[in-house]
Amino acid sequence: MFALSLGDDGAELRPLEPWHAEEYLAHIDRGREHIGQYIALSDRATDLASATAFLQSYADKAAADSGRLYGIWTDGVLVGGVLFRTFDVESGNCEVGCWLEEAAVGRGLITRAIRVLIDWAVEERGMHRVEWIAASSNTASINVAKRLGMVRDGVLRESNPYRGVRHDMEVWSVLAREWRERRASGR
Repeated sequence: MFALSLGDDGAELRPLEPWHAEEYLAHIDRGREHIGQYIALSDRATDLASATAFLQSYADKAAADSGRLYGIWTDGVLVGGVLFRTFDVESGNCEVGCWLEEAAVGRGLITRAIRVLIDWAVEERGMHRVEWIAASSNTASINVAKRLGMVRDGVLRESNPYRGVRHDMEVWSVLAREWRERRASGR
């Protein structure tokens, strides 16, 4: 297994696998309300069996080269994660996403971790387009897309029914050439 440092604050990015199910469930339990504001992730892990099943679904995606899941640990504690929700090598398109428990917010963890994912997708796997989709009301997530230099492609009006309300979803993206130019300029 690997662990990539996300900076000098002790944060690490590691694969999040089925054998982490207990730790993952404890993390979701700590952050259930915060994480569940905009995404159904906390609804999908309510006990050990469902947490294991969720992690296994991403292990299966990784084996099929269609998605991947990584955890963010700080001081040895799982506090969030990032993922390739979709990963389509043939089309050269993928979608990244994230979640974080409230205690870890405001430290730049998601921005740093997503940079690692985009670098790998573009430079190692030859992805042409990386997407970020977030509820229009999720200011923190939209701000990450902006910090990453993504461009707002548009709004999918009332496209996401979540907890009885239809939410507008914003689609942001960065193309490989844009990512490389941004990285070369030091941004």
